[in-house]
Amino acid sequence: MAELLMAALAAAGHQVELASRFRSHDGGGNPARQARLEAVGKRLAARLVRRYRARPAAERPRAWFTYHLYHKAPDWLGPAVADALGLPYLLAEASHSPKRAQGPWASGHAAAAAAIARADAVLALNPADAEGLRPLLAPGTPLVPLKPFLDLEGAPRPACARHELRARLAGRLGLDPGGVWLLAVAMMRPGDKLASYEVLGAALARQADRRWQLVVAGDGPARPRVQAALERAAAGGGRIAYAGVLDADGLAELYAAADLCVWPAINEAYGMALLEAQAAGLPVVAGSSSGVSQIVRQGETGLLAPAGDVDAFASAVDSLLDRPDKRAAMGRRAAAIARSEHDQASAARILDQALRDAAARAAKGAGA
Repeated sequence: MAELLMAALAAAGHQVELASRFRSHDGGGNPARQARLEAVGKRLAARLVRRYRARPAAERPRAWFTYHLYHKAPDWLGPAVADALGLPYLLAEASHSPKRAQGPWASGHAAAAAAIARADAVLALNPADAEGLRPLLAPGTPLVPLKPFLDLEGAPRPACARHELRARLAGRLGLDPGGVWLLAVAMMRPGDKLASYEVLGAALARQADRRWQLVVAGDGPARPRVQAALERAAAGGGRIAYAGVLDADGLAELYAAADLCVWPAINEAYGMALLEAQAAGLPVVAGSSSGVSQIVRQGETGLLAPAGDVDAFASAVDSLLDRPDKRAAMGRRAAAIARSEHDQASAARILDQALRDAAARAAKGAGA
């Protein structure tokens, strides 16, 4: 998504520069590590300020844009640079939860809250974040809705027809080209991803009397546990193929060849793979976590089940296994909605307006 935001800003006519590759994320809740990251971040911010001030005035940045700020990954760079240079400060996909004010991420929580309060505009990709953000925003600071989006014009497309593609992939993956192909696309890591795979495995185990086939794209440190969960489900007669980590071209082939994308989406913000699948004309069965419902339209582009509800997820998958016409209709609708509501051009217009408005407000404030 960060790359897509940069591309959309560039498409809107702005020159985009990646300021730093510094990562402030601490997933383990280690206050000592967080203190070190804060110190590094402050040094880097001071260095950036010196670097930008050394440039000719016409070549200095005109705004700062930070993506994905929250208590585990506060922004130690943006507010400091924006304050020193008098720049408008914009955020995309920030989140804030008061319950994180205490505990191992207390310092990151406070820093994230301060950055959100400093922002001149916040773009919200997940509507569920709005409740936590609004109390922190300064008067007049807009919370701008921005739907997750894709570069649909530049997206890779399979070079051959679907039947040829399925035949080739079936030989490589050991699948029946004529059966129903389910597809899951996700990293294999402990936490929510593993929990989602476990729900998927339990749901498919409910389909013991069906000859389902599942293709899994992804890999990671939790692979043994993911495989254990899925192989137990396959004991009833299902078939599983592991495609591993794929590039954009490889994923495009799977989206085009599969019949149904399945992902329980435990604590998923919105699910880029779910959006990619639908943009390719693939209907979805997903868990209704957080912002997933703005990606998957219930009964229109796919089916949603309560997050973590194994029986409901299994029932949703079951209801589409033998209904190719319904899957096809959902897939066509999903692709049409992706083109009209989740395209880069629409996002570029929203980002451009948010940036221009933030710059105008910042300039007005500086002159007050």
